Amino acid sequence: MEIPPPPEFKVIEWAPKDTALLILDIQNQNCNAERRPRCVASVLKIKELLVRARKEEVAIVYSLTRNADISDIIEDVATVEGEPVVKSGGDKVFNTSLDEILRGKNIKTVIVVSTSAHGAVLHTATGASARGYKVIVPVDGISASSKYPEQYTAWHLVNAPGSRKQTSLTKSDLIHFS
Repeated sequence: MEIPPPPEFKVIEWAPKDTALLILDIQNQNCNAERRPRCVASVLKIKELLVRARKEEVAIVYSLTRNADISDIIEDVATVEGEPVVKSGGDKVFNTSLDEILRGKNIKTVIVVSTSAHGAVLHTATGASARGYKVIVPVDGISASSKYPEQYTAWHLVNAPGSRKQTSLTKSDLIHFS
C-alpha cells in the first residue's frame, strides 16, 4: 500500500461574519498527557486560533462528549459567556442544536478543531458538508492517539464523495479573516 503525499496547505481567507469556529471535545478527560499527548500539543494552536477568532467576532461553538460538563473544557480554550455548547457522540451536527445555532447566525463556513480526529472531526466535518457548509480543517488543530487517524481523516475529508468538494485542509496560522 502506498502512502499518499501530504496535502499542500494554502492561505485561506474567510469573512468572520459567516464563519464559525467549532471547538469539539477539548476536555481534561481526553486531552491530557496520559491519554492523548498529541491533543495537548495541539491546544496552543487551537488557543491562538480561538484568540484571533474572538478578536474578529467569529462565532464560537463548543461541543462536549455525552458525559462531560462545561467545566471539563481545558482552561486554555474555555468558553466565555454566550458561547453555545452542544453534547453528542461523533457527529456533533446529528441530533443536536448545532445546525440550528449555525443557521441562526447565518454561518456558511465552519472551522473544525478537535481531538478524536477519526471521530468528532471526521463525522462533524462530513455532517456539516452534507448540510451545505464549507469546512476548513487546520491539521495542527486536530489530534488523535497516533498520527495515522489524523492522516486518514485529513485524506478522507478531501477525497470522499460526501466531503471533498466542501472541505479545505490548512494550518491554523494560514487561516485569515477578511
